[in-house]
Amino acid sequence: MSGTLNKAMLIGHLGDNVKVTYFEGGNCIGRFPIATNETYTSKQTGEKVTNTEWHNAVVRNKAAEICEKYLKKGDRVYVEGRIKNRKWQGDDGKDRYSTEIHVDDFTFLTQRLSDGNTAQAQAVQQQPSQPTQPTQVNQTTSDDDLPF
Repeated sequence: MSGTLNKAMLIGHLGDNVKVTYFEGGNCIGRFPIATNETYTSKQTGEKVTNTEWHNAVVRNKAAEICEKYLKKGDRVYVEGRIKNRKWQGDDGKDRYSTEIHVDDFTFLTQRLSDGNTAQAQAVQQQPSQPTQPTQVNQTTSDDDLPF
């Protein structure tokens, strides 16, 4: 093992539809922006402040086709992948740099209803049918009983 890790995990909303470019040989690449938000309350003003970060996601081949088919602007998605920096030349001939998330795994978090509308997926928290009694825990363990 090399002792390093390059992993990004994001949950956010698509800022635009997936744009797919096809190449000779049948390969393709899809690109789409993901917006993540950070919300906090300002100590000076007491107002709620939201900061949005934009991330460039890149998917390849079959994953790109699936994302193009099922993801739309505004949809919520979870992506997991590697951070890569890319150097390219702009129209003016100057070098430009982009930071991208090369997606290895993704999960759609916006559910599609049968009538074509969308609804945000929400985790359902189940309530027990009967109230549970608190369990009594024995707090008299000694250091000799610890497994480490």
